[in-house]
Amino acid sequence: MQRRRFLQNTATGIAAAVTGLGRASGLGPEPAKAASNAEPTAGGVELNVRAESFGAVGDGATKDTVALQAALDRCAVLGGGTVVVPAGNYLTGSLQLRSHTTLRLDEGAVIVGSPEMADYAVSQVRWEGRWIPGHVALVYAIDAVKVAIVGKGKIAGCDALGGRPTKTAPLRHPALIEFLRCDGVTLDGFSTSYHSMWSVHPTASRNIRISNLFIRSTGGNGDGIDIDSCSDVLIERCDIATGDDCISLKSGRGEEAYVLGLATENVVIRDCTFADSIFACIGIGSETSGGIRNVKIERCKFTGAKTFALYIKSRVGRGHSLENITAEDLDVSRMAGGFLRFNLTASGLLGEDPVPGLDGIPNAKGLVIRNVRVKDVPVLVDGMNVHPLKPLEGFTLENVTGTCAKGITLTHARHVVLKDIHVTGYAGPLLSIADVTGRGLEGAVTIEAAKAPEVVVAPAVAYKLQ
Repeated sequence: MQRRRFLQNTATGIAAAVTGLGRASGLGPEPAKAASNAEPTAGGVELNVRAESFGAVGDGATKDTVALQAALDRCAVLGGGTVVVPAGNYLTGSLQLRSHTTLRLDEGAVIVGSPEMADYAVSQVRWEGRWIPGHVALVYAIDAVKVAIVGKGKIAGCDALGGRPTKTAPLRHPALIEFLRCDGVTLDGFSTSYHSMWSVHPTASRNIRISNLFIRSTGGNGDGIDIDSCSDVLIERCDIATGDDCISLKSGRGEEAYVLGLATENVVIRDCTFADSIFACIGIGSETSGGIRNVKIERCKFTGAKTFALYIKSRVGRGHSLENITAEDLDVSRMAGGFLRFNLTASGLLGEDPVPGLDGIPNAKGLVIRNVRVKDVPVLVDGMNVHPLKPLEGFTLENVTGTCAKGITLTHARHVVLKDIHVTGYAGPLLSIADVTGRGLEGAVTIEAAKAPEVVVAPAVAYKLQ
């Protein structure tokens, strides 16, 4: 285990030196302020993709990939600026943004994804928490600084290209918008549509501002925004309706992510509206092997979910920690599962190279939720799945009003604070606990905790990055 920690520290140091993405632990900068560094490059050239030198057609039938990419490349070599896409339907394969480039989609402009998988470049991409070969997104950037997509237009993926890789077709399918190892990303004002795959997926990036997006992604694994091993992120004033999670915060799975140690941290989500038809509105995990910390959710409306409005999840074999997560001033209705669940023992697939021993049991601490209004939620809080070897350290639930069918269940938790829980309509006890200490537990009914999974046995040969 000492060798593993040495490898982790070494790999983290290398990653920080090479990419500048390593982040110190602790609270760090205020996320909303840090994300202001994402402002796109001011000034520079302005290039119109319909100019004669580029020749984009925008008729929805002619492939405009070459014309659009030429404009983006020209903008970059001239020192940066703005590439303007006027009204029209631009059929295209994958497009790469370079540093200091803003892609502006005018009202009525639609970037339409090609139905040909061969039109999407192949690179190393993240899929379910591991780096694998796969197709890049319809619009993407790699190792870029200060890139932006703005305007009132739309980016529409080809729904036929969504889905999961298979043994016979192992390449990951293209996401819609993806940023890999970028510093300074701005997304503002446009709308998206795509089925069965992620819409917005920044990975190993920092200084990200996502605002005023209208995201529609239904059917299958159709996440809205996936923040994957990123730091200093602001998401605000977005309207997201999806199949899978509206927003997912994650940091990789198993030994690879545990050794690299790239956390998702310093994230603010505010003034958004969420609706989901397959899983959760906001999912934190289950890929947590790089750690997730310093998350603030505020002034959001949750208008429907197949499971829970907030779902904090991991499993034995993921390892690392989820810490300092605050949610306040929330309106929650039409949940099929409930308001809040934390499942820290058995969410998601175990996968290859899980983290062995006690290090593989995720640690959660500093969860604070207050000022919540719920309407007819089936369950207020489901906290049954916490490992007894690493209890939840610090859970505050305060000032909750409204109606629910079932109350609060907590197991293996320390320093719990329950205060001003004024809900009605529930059957059975308001509070059921097993191995819980703290304040506000008066009148609780004692229950039997769920059986905890065994820790992962260490392999005969220690894991190493390769």
